[in-house]
Amino acid sequence: MSEAEAHPDRPPGLRIGFVPGVTVTKWRRIWSDRYPRLPLSVSEVAAADQRGVIDRREVDLCFVRLPIEQDQLHLITLYDEVAVVVVPKDHPAALFEEVSRADLADENVLDDRDHGLAMDLVAGGAGVLFVPHAIARSHSRRDLVYRPVIDAEPTTIALAWRTDNEHPLIQDFIGVVRGRTVNSSRTAQSGGTAPAPKKDRTSRPVRARVKRSKRR
Repeated sequence: MSEAEAHPDRPPGLRIGFVPGVTVTKWRRIWSDRYPRLPLSVSEVAAADQRGVIDRREVDLCFVRLPIEQDQLHLITLYDEVAVVVVPKDHPAALFEEVSRADLADENVLDDRDHGLAMDLVAGGAGVLFVPHAIARSHSRRDLVYRPVIDAEPTTIALAWRTDNEHPLIQDFIGVVRGRTVNSSRTAQSGGTAPAPKKDRTSRPVRARVKRSKRR
């Protein structure tokens, strides 16, 4: 049974989810220009629920942050994100352009499940926060700074959808994300692998080691 047959009351168009930190503006604009009569419903989903919204069929495709349980999923990797540490603006790490994990070994690392709350705790001096660069940028505020962590593993953004979702517009959206033009053929196959992931190009000048100083 196709998606249309399984959900006869569903309005035409496609439903897209994305985890915090993913910017879908460009793809949304291209879709609107290319398919003006086919609405694209876009909604942010919590990273902890990224698999859940797919399985509950609340979205047709979702931009997810790996790792994710891949059973019964098609997955196309898109790009990697540089890891950063978020610290108060008067923290010693703020003096440098990048740091290592060893530089921050004595710090209290906060739980990153609630980014808004964690940012407030960092600002209050409760610890530091390791997050993808896009998350730090989206929560940018004057009392905090973020610095690349040169030896932290990057995270990867991917596009995921269920293997049993036969929505006829899925391949069209994949074409938009992959940059195919209107006249190009659908060369992608479901579950295929995208070209090598692109790096989040945060600048990486020569690093100086963080020297801890006593707080007054």
